[in-house]
Amino acid sequence: MTMKQIQTDLQEIRYYYAHKDIFDKACDSVVKNAIVEKVSRYNTVIRGASPQLYALYVALYTENNTQLVVADDWNVSEGHIKKLKRKLRDYLLAAFDKNKKEEEQ
Repeated sequence: MTMKQIQTDLQEIRYYYAHKDIFDKACDSVVKNAIVEKVSRYNTVIRGASPQLYALYVALYTENNTQLVVADDWNVSEGHIKKLKRKLRDYLLAAFDKNKKEEEQ
């Protein structure tokens, strides 16, 4: 997995949660979209993150907040949120790489 793929996945996850009711409703009549499985994989990996990165993932991607909104809510600078977002992406990349290596053994 690459950092570019992580970024793309996170945007798709944000879209999924912003329109979750549509995806849930469609599951009753159409096969589940692949994003549902991707969300499940990310949710499994994020469980092992630090509480701060976990909270950032929830705030940005499942609650569809902007960095500015999260910065205001957390009473920190937007620059701080940007740094945490980089740490989150780094964490996800390392976690997925670790999982891949473990599967290969």
